[in-house]
Amino acid sequence: MATTQAAVGSTTWKIDPAHTTVEFSAKHLMITTVKGRFSDVEGEIVISDADPSKSSVSATLKSASIDTRTSQRDDHLRSADFLDAANYPEITFRSTRIAGDKSEFKVTGNLTIRGVTREVTLDVTNEGSTKDPWGGDRIAFSATTKIDRRDFGLTWNQAIEAGGVLVGNDVKISIDVQAVKQA
Repeated sequence: MATTQAAVGSTTWKIDPAHTTVEFSAKHLMITTVKGRFSDVEGEIVISDADPSKSSVSATLKSASIDTRTSQRDDHLRSADFLDAANYPEITFRSTRIAGDKSEFKVTGNLTIRGVTREVTLDVTNEGSTKDPWGGDRIAFSATTKIDRRDFGLTWNQAIEAGGVLVGNDVKISIDVQAVKQA
């Protein structure tokens, strides 16, 4: 991922993948919620000290790192029916605006999945900051949003005999990020 140049009066934080979780959930057979996550995530948060609305977020997930705890389902989600990880190895998010106060705010940006970019808004909570045992500074945020997978070209589905479809179209996304202050 390309690193952006931090503006004067701002602090740059690198996302710590070992302490960051990007999870999603969708309905299966219209009755059960199936959850998964992406294990390979990287990114950067630039916080403007004087004006939080001038802050930014960028993140990249590796499509092939999808994990729903079922290898057959994961393989199908990596296939051309869904993420097409061979041709679209990354899912990216780049913020375009931030609004709210320092504790709860909305981050709007461009989410790109499978080569399709759509604007999404994340509801974000600042979970706090602390020093780690090695003298570094850490900060944490949680965020949620919901997307319609069809907006990103993820249209594969199968009708079920009882009526309805195999895979729900609404995908809930839940993110817990810990980031490390950069020098």
